[in-house]
Amino acid sequence: MATIYDVARTSGVSPKTVSRVINGDQAVKKATRDKVETAISALGYVPSTAARAMRSNKSGLVGLITGAISLSPNRTENSGLPDLFIVQGIQKAMEASGKTLLIADTGGKMDRVPQLIRTFEEHRVEGLIYVADHHRKVELPSVSAATKLVLANCYDDRGTPAVLPDDYRGQFNLVKALIAKGHRRIAYLTLSPRLEATIHRKKGYQDALAQAGIAQAPELLIPADLDIPDHDAEEQLLWDALDRLLSLPDVPTAICFGNDRMAMRAYGILRSRGVSLPDDVSVAGYDNHKMITQTLYPTLMSAELPYAAIGIRATEMLLDMINGTLTAQTNPMLVSGPVTPGNSVRDIPTSITKISSIGRTTK
Repeated sequence: MATIYDVARTSGVSPKTVSRVINGDQAVKKATRDKVETAISALGYVPSTAARAMRSNKSGLVGLITGAISLSPNRTENSGLPDLFIVQGIQKAMEASGKTLLIADTGGKMDRVPQLIRTFEEHRVEGLIYVADHHRKVELPSVSAATKLVLANCYDDRGTPAVLPDDYRGQFNLVKALIAKGHRRIAYLTLSPRLEATIHRKKGYQDALAQAGIAQAPELLIPADLDIPDHDAEEQLLWDALDRLLSLPDVPTAICFGNDRMAMRAYGILRSRGVSLPDDVSVAGYDNHKMITQTLYPTLMSAELPYAAIGIRATEMLLDMINGTLTAQTNPMLVSGPVTPGNSVRDIPTSITKISSIGRTTK
């Protein structure tokens, strides 16, 4: 393997000059630079990043810990969209930084996380990003003071800098969009009540109704999913929830579902009951999983779960912390997305009272 001294001999300059060319830290004449670069190419010399890191105390490495790679293709529970999209957002944001992203997958085993953190720190990473599979609280081992840490799609009790989806605002805006189309009797079939996302989205649903002066009807808010994978039980819960709604004396005009996957299953159940979409009832999902929303007929209205943006914002936060332009913040950054319209929601005309005469007197 060629060394810096081989490059110096071949190009007829000192090792110090070769170092200047490689690092670009001091001016070097173009002719000299060309000779050095030609020698580097001819010898196949690769600079030692480890040695450079020891001199600058910066490795240029960032670690990413996730379970997305090994689990996303086959996992459907909890997360409506694979957390792989967060990883893709991180990769895009990291490209322009000049730093190298090292990715380690947990394989779904949280007990591997401490060892992965230790391994990354042994490789002198400048920062770490931990990506959770869904919005939740985590407990991670402490990192050294020299290592910056950002959490994506999760948070902890220590106030570690974190980026989270704004589930409250997403559901609030979705219900507000339904109200704007004339719907006032709106049902919500939720994911597991124990999920962080459900807690925030339920509040968004309730507040949107309250803001519009619509009294909440308890019979329209029904949990219809589990926080553990059980396809048969999920189907039964969803069928039962829809049966309850359709058996009400005053059937809702619109139904919000906990995610697009649940809405997709509901399409089949509703049609088997002879319900026409959206003429008999309107339907809205959550996630904006385009493989679902754009292929269903009618296309599905859905609130965006901004996974890619979460990854990008988490990366920007970490890089700012590494560069010293951002101090660690204890309040999570919330990222929201738009409501994507679809043909699954119909407009309900607002009744208009006609007044034949206003302020007119007769003699």
